Amino acid sequence: MALLEVKDLKVHFPIRGGFFNTIQDHVRAVDGVSFQIEEGKTYGLIGESGSGKTTIGKAIVGLEQPTGGEIRYEGSLVNTKSQRRKIKYNENVQMVFQDVMSSLDPKKRIRDIIAEPIRNFERLSKHEELKKILSLLQIVGIPPDGLYKYPYEFSGGQRQRIGVARSIAVNPRLIVADEPVSALDLSVQAQILNFLKEIQREFMLSYLFISHDLGVVKHMCDYIYIMYRGRFVEAGTREDIYRNPMHIYTKRLIAAIPEMNVDMRDEYKRRRAEIEEIYKRESERYFSPEGRVYDLKKISDTHYAALKD
Repeated sequence: MALLEVKDLKVHFPIRGGFFNTIQDHVRAVDGVSFQIEEGKTYGLIGESGSGKTTIGKAIVGLEQPTGGEIRYEGSLVNTKSQRRKIKYNENVQMVFQDVMSSLDPKKRIRDIIAEPIRNFERLSKHEELKKILSLLQIVGIPPDGLYKYPYEFSGGQRQRIGVARSIAVNPRLIVADEPVSALDLSVQAQILNFLKEIQREFMLSYLFISHDLGVVKHMCDYIYIMYRGRFVEAGTREDIYRNPMHIYTKRLIAAIPEMNVDMRDEYKRRRAEIEEIYKRESERYFSPEGRVYDLKKISDTHYAALKD
């Protein structure tokens, strides 16, 4: 049984207008996606801004209410707050946010920020709580004197580590990481990504890694979902996606990865232009006349792409 199963998930937001402010239409932020997450593995959710990937993450942790479909944790339905509370779902599924500064209360010291989930889900004495917080700070590489500091006193990379410490404080089994390194410089990005891999091995964590950066995802993920306009355009293993991309949108994303080899830049520039030409010429093969992404078709046992019949 999968740790988490998402089936035909939809999250639609109403568009209101007119004299009586009635619902005129809907924004289909997520429009019928299905996937599974296995224990101890990392899954990537990739797409440009506005594709719906963050909305999926928020729906999984309960910050957005699904319009339709199912989210199941170890077979139990967790679409509503009462269903999540019944099986202590929010203790087992945590989120690391893109803008970690906005998710850390600037008026609270680090001790109280990390202690918040512990106080919500566990009953520890003051001494036990302090011991656990110090242990978490040690795991994420923050010195003990950071205990009584405020978030603004730390660098961006350190704040992201504090966000991770808070998310693992109650020993979750799944962490939804929403663009956890996008606001950091490259050297700090590498440190955080390697750190996330280390704690995954130590705690047998599963990750849903949300990003727009295919280069970062290649480093982290076992299985990848490519998203566009609320739907999956392609899904497959790391090798499927990078070595044999089938959908034009995936090819465009891969072609947009910066090339560091100066000698190959002209070749990559030519290839990007070639892919753009194919996109203009053959878009009906990948998108309906209304611009909707087609349903996924099986390419292999692990590889699926949204192609016209």
